[in-house]
Amino acid sequence: MRFMHTADWQLGMTRHFLAGDAQPRYSAARRDAVAGLGSLVADMDAEFVVVAGDVFEHNQLAPKVISQSLEAMRAIKLPVYLLPGNHDPLDASSVYTSALFNEECPTNVKVLDRPGVHEVRPGLQIIAAPWRSKAPMTDLVADVLGSLEGLPADGVTRVLVAHGGVDVLDPDPTRPSLIRLAGLEDALARGAVHYVALGDKHSATQVGSTGRVWYSGSPEVTNYDDVEPDPGHVLVVDIDETDPQRPVSVEAPKIGRWRFRTLSRHVDNSRDIADLDLNLDLMPDKDLTVVRLALIGSLTVTDRAALDACLDKYSRLFGSLRVWDSHSDLAVIPADGEFTDLGIGGFAAAAVEELVETARTGDDEIAGDAQAALALLLRLTDKGHQSRGAA
Repeated sequence: MRFMHTADWQLGMTRHFLAGDAQPRYSAARRDAVAGLGSLVADMDAEFVVVAGDVFEHNQLAPKVISQSLEAMRAIKLPVYLLPGNHDPLDASSVYTSALFNEECPTNVKVLDRPGVHEVRPGLQIIAAPWRSKAPMTDLVADVLGSLEGLPADGVTRVLVAHGGVDVLDPDPTRPSLIRLAGLEDALARGAVHYVALGDKHSATQVGSTGRVWYSGSPEVTNYDDVEPDPGHVLVVDIDETDPQRPVSVEAPKIGRWRFRTLSRHVDNSRDIADLDLNLDLMPDKDLTVVRLALIGSLTVTDRAALDACLDKYSRLFGSLRVWDSHSDLAVIPADGEFTDLGIGGFAAAAVEELVETARTGDDEIAGDAQAALALLLRLTDKGHQSRGAA
């Protein structure tokens, strides 16, 4: 028996750093990843798809988002089982109980709207642990397994579908809603459950050592690579129903197209800026790539103007490119003689000298204004044009 395990679609997600047409393209890519599962499951001869929570970004969605999302699910054609998670719980405002969802929900889509056993076919069951609020005060998986205490190893193949953090991976293992790995492994050891499909962690991750407990991750990236190292996968799960032990194998094909990259660089001179320029230039699929730059260094005003020109160029090419202010520290210190060959004199020259002194010795805000004024001056002169050419 083969099925697809996915999670954290978070349809309707927005990202504040995506401007212009990047946000609608990113939203479309998340829907396309869902619709594209249809051809993937057909090629792999899968029986069904389980989505282990956070199908939607939240419950208050525009009607267009709901309609387009359901249409993407319709394209999968196979049965698709949706588990409500912490982003889209089955509370009073649930998207799953809205009139629009129920009117347009395709026949192949089933909501796992109650804890317990859901029949897929004779000999195959899903055990679901849906969220009913954003902050449950108990381990929902332990609750549902407890309600089925004594669930036998009776030849029925069972897939447990749940959402949330697992105690062995969470930095705060005392949170009451955490899923206890020991409880999962006990159910697996007894043969009552044969695979645990988890959602909430956005990178594909095996939990424990059984090979039967997995987070699928999100099929399209949601955060930067220093936070979310391995997104963009779905899991194809095989369970051998001819063997009483129900051995499991898992593959993780990559389907995501967008990338969110964090780059940390020291920039202290024109060579460092040229290296940064080259690294950005070599990145493929720039329109599907978001870059967050952590920049540390000390630059002359001329080099800072070259850096600004470099960043301005690539900000037009990437899905998003921005400096990560809280992790950047760029000092701009005018070099000796940097403004002596601009061809100006008199009052203007005296004003430039005053700006240079302020840029070197003023407090942060005043010095920053002086540095910006000097950089603008360079851009308005031939020297500024030369610096842009060098970038």
